[in-house]
Amino acid sequence: MKNISKYINTAMGRESADLILKGGNVVDVFTGTVKTADVLIKDGVICGVGSYGGENEVDVSGKYVMPSFVDAHVHIESSMVTPAEYAAAVVPHGVTTVIADPHEITNVCGTDGTDYMLAASEGTMLDVKLMLPSCVPAAPFEHAGAVLTAEDTNKIKDKFFGIGEMMNYPGILAADGETLGKLCLDKIDGHAPLVTGHELDAYASAGIKTDHECSRTDEMLEKISKGMYVLLREGTLSRDVARLAGGINGYTLRRCAFCTDDRFVGDILRSGSIDNCIRTAQSCGVSDIDAIIMASLNACEMYGLKNRGAVAPSYAADIVVADDLKLTNILMVYKDGVLAAKDGKALFEVKSADVSKVTDTVHLPEITPEFFADEMKDEFYAIELVPRAIVTKKVTAHKGDNLSKVCVIERHHNLGTKGIGYVTNYGITGGAVACSIGHDSHNVIVVGDSDADMALAVNTLGKSGGIAVCGGGEVMAYLELEIAGLMTRKSASETAKIHDELIKAARSLGVTEDVDPLLALAFLPLPVIPEIRVTDGGLFDVAKFGVI
Repeated sequence: MKNISKYINTAMGRESADLILKGGNVVDVFTGTVKTADVLIKDGVICGVGSYGGENEVDVSGKYVMPSFVDAHVHIESSMVTPAEYAAAVVPHGVTTVIADPHEITNVCGTDGTDYMLAASEGTMLDVKLMLPSCVPAAPFEHAGAVLTAEDTNKIKDKFFGIGEMMNYPGILAADGETLGKLCLDKIDGHAPLVTGHELDAYASAGIKTDHECSRTDEMLEKISKGMYVLLREGTLSRDVARLAGGINGYTLRRCAFCTDDRFVGDILRSGSIDNCIRTAQSCGVSDIDAIIMASLNACEMYGLKNRGAVAPSYAADIVVADDLKLTNILMVYKDGVLAAKDGKALFEVKSADVSKVTDTVHLPEITPEFFADEMKDEFYAIELVPRAIVTKKVTAHKGDNLSKVCVIERHHNLGTKGIGYVTNYGITGGAVACSIGHDSHNVIVVGDSDADMALAVNTLGKSGGIAVCGGGEVMAYLELEIAGLMTRKSASETAKIHDELIKAARSLGVTEDVDPLLALAFLPLPVIPEIRVTDGGLFDVAKFGVI
């Protein structure tokens, strides 16, 4: 139990404070105002906001003091670096808490994956609230590396903060017992793209309270009207803040927060995390303070994080000090009253965790060009990539159209299953791109216009997995992702550098400028996002929720 008398005595001047942030412009998220005040801190807790003096003062006059930020839904694995490297990247951007769903690594490694993420998240100055993945696999029409049943989920639930995004909305709508059996904790994240009307009523009736898949304001407003919270996402591929900012008003504001979902570490280093969401919302007309409220107090209240998300007495001293409300320069970040980052640099040591149970996860035979042979019909369904979005369109294609071949190969148990299809708008010529990131079951996916280069790209991945770009019979760039085929033990900066080389190589092969060469590929197997996908079982119609 906390020693409340210490906080009282500190506020009353009977005990000295550990830290006084002196003379800053304090953002009051309760009244939406800014006031000049000192912030009194003892044992990681704010004891007073007013006029104070004493030892251990830090002059922040002229600076803005605000609560630190919460990423309300993120898959750390999508950063492509370890949790420790991820923490070192996001904390300098003001993020001190993340609601993290490790369903990427769990789909590959099962509970070994969740155990790794729990262990690897310890010892940093980032508070990682780990959710228990609810959809392993995401759909019953593909092969993942593991299966978590309702029975399994209930056995390990006590290790987790809540239930991760429930992507199997058809299972919820059908009141499937196995699906409902996984809803075994109070906090349940949602995933319900374009679900509306009676179906949305049914989905919300299951106790699912959040959704990060809104792409239109009418969808956002309907979900809020059903009592749900909407997470405005600004990831690497899906960028929805600008699309949804128009739905924020004096009533809906308190039902909104920010998330990054899937954001590559290079984007975090270059343009930020939740601070980037804040700036984007501000540029779209959301008031400066309202955007900060969404990033702090709203997210904390949404997830029942008591005494967090505000600069006020009894609240945790998780604090950002910045030059202005636009966050053009974040000067200092405090976690529980301890300086965690300064001038863009993390001040804590990045430690490694044991990876022995989450490596060598790609199990494939040597792939030959003949593996990709197929009989193209005169007319068939193809996948149209939508620029800067996860969603795809189901279109009718013909022989001779400008198409790229895509193949998903089961990689967990060497089953030999594969699905072959065609995509538009990718544009690759004279080469191939392969990766072991294929949401959410993370089978190997490869796209190209040369069966020989497709085989070379897949074989380059080896047992570790990763991303390979090949052209003209040569390996042009390769990033090894030795942890579950999803993450590397390299530093964030080194990972970003190699990633840039991959992008440059893919662009040299003609990949369309408005398509992310790697992430667009990685999301093609995801069978819970409209309209059409490809899994190791073949082409998949999301609306009909079945293989074509």
